[in-house]
Order: sequence, then C-alpha cells, then structure tokens
Amino acid sequence: MMLRLAMVQMNAVVGDLEGNTRTICRWIREARKAKADVVVFPELAVCGYPPEDLLLMPKFLFDISRMRDRITKVTTGIMAVVGSVIESDRAAQDLPWNRGKNRRKPLNAAWVLVNGQVKRSYAKCKLPNYGVFDEERYFQPGRTSPVYCLGPVRIGINICEDIWFADGPASQQAVYGGAQLVLNLNASPYHVGKTHNREHMLALRAKANNVIVSYTNMVGGQDELVFDGNSLVMDSTGVVLARAKAFEEDFLLTDLQIPPTRKGKSKGPENASEVDGEDVRIPMVRMGWTPRWPKSRAPGVRRLTPVIGELEEIYRALVLGVQDYVRKNAFSRVLVGISGGIDSALTAVIARDALSGSNVMGVMMPSPYTSRESREDARQLGRKLGIEMRHLSITRVFKALLQVLGKSFQGCQPDTTEENLQARIRGTLLMALSNKFGYLVLTTGNKSEMSVGYATLYGDMAGGFAVIKDIPKTKVYQLSRWRSDYRGPDFDRVIIPERIQMRAPSAELRPDQMDQDTLPPYSILDAILEAYVEDNESMGRIVKMGYDAHVVRTVMGMVDRSEYKRRQAPVGIKITPRALGKDRRMPITNRYFSGV
Repeated sequence: MMLRLAMVQMNAVVGDLEGNTRTICRWIREARKAKADVVVFPELAVCGYPPEDLLLMPKFLFDISRMRDRITKVTTGIMAVVGSVIESDRAAQDLPWNRGKNRRKPLNAAWVLVNGQVKRSYAKCKLPNYGVFDEERYFQPGRTSPVYCLGPVRIGINICEDIWFADGPASQQAVYGGAQLVLNLNASPYHVGKTHNREHMLALRAKANNVIVSYTNMVGGQDELVFDGNSLVMDSTGVVLARAKAFEEDFLLTDLQIPPTRKGKSKGPENASEVDGEDVRIPMVRMGWTPRWPKSRAPGVRRLTPVIGELEEIYRALVLGVQDYVRKNAFSRVLVGISGGIDSALTAVIARDALSGSNVMGVMMPSPYTSRESREDARQLGRKLGIEMRHLSITRVFKALLQVLGKSFQGCQPDTTEENLQARIRGTLLMALSNKFGYLVLTTGNKSEMSVGYATLYGDMAGGFAVIKDIPKTKVYQLSRWRSDYRGPDFDRVIIPERIQMRAPSAELRPDQMDQDTLPPYSILDAILEAYVEDNESMGRIVKMGYDAHVVRTVMGMVDRSEYKRRQAPVGIKITPRALGKDRRMPITNRYFSGV
C-alpha cells in the first residue's frame, strides 16, 4: 500500500503564535493539494523552539491552545501532526492570569488532527536536559506511546529525543504496537558533525525495529541556535529514501510503500507486553478516517537532496543565523567594524550574503597604529562587497583622551590600558551609529580570542550579535578560503582580498604588534582550546597529547580568568558541540584549576 507523506521543514518564530499558525494552515492546504495522506510539522511548530520562560506564563499556554481549533478546521481530508504544547492542568485555564501558581508543567506534544477532528495527542517522553536544553525546567514527560491506526497503516509518533534511545518510544511503538511507520518531530539544533551522527542513529533505529522512519526537523535561527533542517525519510534497511534541503525551508513529499500490517506482540485495543519486568502498554488510537489512496495519483514522488560538505555547512549556518536574528528582531541594517583583518572580513561577507550589500555598512576606524595595508585592504573589501563604507579616524579622540588621563597616568608606562582605550573608542563610535540609525552592530571576535579573553570589554566586544563567536581562528581562515573559492548558485562570487587571507593577524593597537606576541600560534592554541573547553580535558591529559606544559597552563589560566568577560559578551551563533554560552556554564568566581 502506498502512503503519500508530506514533511514541512518550517522556520517558526518563537512567540509568533498567529504567524506560525497561518504558516501551518497554509502548508496543510498545500499538502492536501499535493494529495498527501499525512503532513508532519516540526517540534513546537506552533510556538517556536525554544520558548524558554514564555512557558511559565499561563496566558502564553492558553493562547497556544486557541490555535488548535484554527488548525483543525483546515485538516479536512488529511491527517496533520503538529508540534505544540498541551497544558496539563486544565483547571488553570479558568483564570485571572495571576492564579495557578502551583499548576503542573505542560507537555511538549504533537497534536494529531484528522479530517477536521482532534485525536489523542502524543506527549514527549524523553526530555533532554544537557547542553543548550532545559526541558525538565519547563515540561513534564509523557507516559505512554500510542500507535495511530490510519486505515490499515499503523503509525508511531514521537518527538526528537525520544528516538535517540534504543529502547525508547519508537522501539516500543514498532515492536509492541506493530507500527510500520514512525513519524519523529524535531527541533534539533545544528553543530558540526550533527548531520552524520543523526543519520547514523536513525539507521540503527530503522533497522533494529524494521520500520520506516520519517524525521521532520525545524530550520532557522533562534538567538544562538541554528536549526539545519535536513529532514529525511529512511526505509527499514537504513537507506535514506528522501532528504530535504539544508538551512532552507522546504516541503518534502515522499511516496512510501507501506509493508503489510505488523502485529504487536499481543492483541487487543491496548497491546501489552513485559519489558525488563515492567508492563508495556501501547494504546491503539483509531483515526476514524481512511484515505482514499486514489489510483490517479502519480506514483514515485521522492527527492534526495545531496549532503553538503563541512565548510559549506558551517558557512550556511552562519548566514542563516545572521539573517534570522536580524529579521526576527526587526532590524533593517547592520554595522560591521572593518579593520582590514580576516575576522572582520569574514563577518562582513557573511552579513552581505545574509542581508544583501545594501543592508550592510562597514566602518573603518584607523588609529595611529593602523597600517597602510589595513586601510587599503578594508577599502578594497568594501568595494568587492558593494557595501557602504564609512571612515572615522579615532586618532584625535585617542589623543584627547590621553591628554585628559595624563595627570592620572603620570609616572605609569603605556600598557594594555592605552590599547584597550582605542578599542573602546571604536566600540563607542559603532554604538553611536547604531543608536542614531537603529542598525545592529555585528561583533567580529572569534572563539579563540573569546576563550582566552583576547578581546576588550566594552570595546571590540561591544555590539548586538557575535557572528563568529564559536568559530576558532584556524577555521576562520578555512571558511574565508572556501567562500573565496565558491562557485555556486546560492552566493555571488566574492573573493576576500588575498593579502587579508595571508597576513599575520594583528590587533594593531601598538607599533609592530602581532597576535603571537601574546598568544601561542593559532594551530596550537585552537587544539588546546578544543581539548579544554570542548572536551573538558585536564592539564595532564592535554600535555600527554604533545603540548608544552607551560603553554597549556598559560592557556588554561587565560580561559578561566576570562569567564567574566564572556558572561558580558553578545549572543553568538552556536557551531561547535560545546559553544561559549549555554553549553558551557562556568562560575565566574572560581578557584579550581584542572592541573596535572
């Protein structure tokens, strides 16, 4: 038997219940026009993911519940599975809104809507509470894993984390409920390597349970998170049958040949079996509606989008993250301080690709120590990108401040104070332009610098969004080279000037300054930072990896002492498995040192 499945890889906006609901209704109509039998949406599609403390507001939950009837009305002739929230304490809806303080947590759920009717919904059982996830703070877990009977087809529905457990709901629905098809709804944030790990896990689940798996993921940026899409359908042998686009909204239509009905391990309206001494009960939910599966429908609808490489994957995540942060927060244009260095060049190119050149303003702010090469390279980059460039010299302001501070600094030798003063003047100028014109300032610091505190608080850290905050310096060079070599349909040809890509990095805050006067070579620094920041390795373990003990101790000390800076840094896009933000939550006041 053939079932036509539609998967909507949508870009939901957190809190935009009306807008998300309109989008859901529009795609349900499109799915019906395409003669789909079932249409599936991502996790929490109605309210967006993650809604965080909005979930603690009773009125927010009530307003979500009002969207269900509107969506249900458009499901005539189709089955829709929509990620949303279910308020568990129904009595709390008889409100004034200041009541219900002791109400139970809601459920992260999938509304099951069939032919204009609401059927029994599914509630997520496995709540992630690690890294960027705080679901135990907001939700209570579901307790049952129903199987939904759409005519002769048995369908298991579960949500995101549920399928990562070998003995979780998907397994129970397939093995004990006889499910032939599992629909998994997701809001799975991107990081490097996630696509491969995800597909490997899904192949294991499909083969172990002899079931077709549909994985519908969200797409888009939400604060520091980027959702990559890459929704897919996998057959029972672990072969990918269809795959949606990466980092784009998509509508994936797939015809599935459903095998004969599988019997659960026991019979009856509620299949029951024993697992590890516990009774496993699988409720069977009858849809009360059977698709006609018309013979006139063209068979074999299927699309398999190719997997993209790692550098392209990272670059597209950065572009989407900037695009959505700007759009969803209602900014019109962005400002980038362009120094003539590699970090600001990459940030400016990403901004231009995300927003178009007309919406990006570059600001060059030379000081007495800015080289001729930096001035020339900044101008050349601006011309190549077709962006507006402004040149605001900070020399007179810098000298004026030194004069004002002269008496207080009398008898003191110049040091990083004077260097940081230049960075803070630049930050002030950028924020003044932002304040006057309403443009968003994009900061240009990379992960290597942010990790060790090689940045100026209230200076180059001043801004609203940190584009490459989670990109190590060595990866900045690789991405810049990749973008300069790119010859594809999605981005115009842009070549970052060769001298920018080849020059040794320098903050240019004193004569002849180079980053490696203060830091180890970036190839060594980034390897140590990966081991310490991302993998939590001790000093002894890192030294055994072949790095000098003094260098390792110095780098680790810089990381630990800079926590107070990072806590005040703008939000930035998560790219690595452990970003400097919600992933890594270290105390500022901290005397522990992970020594040998």
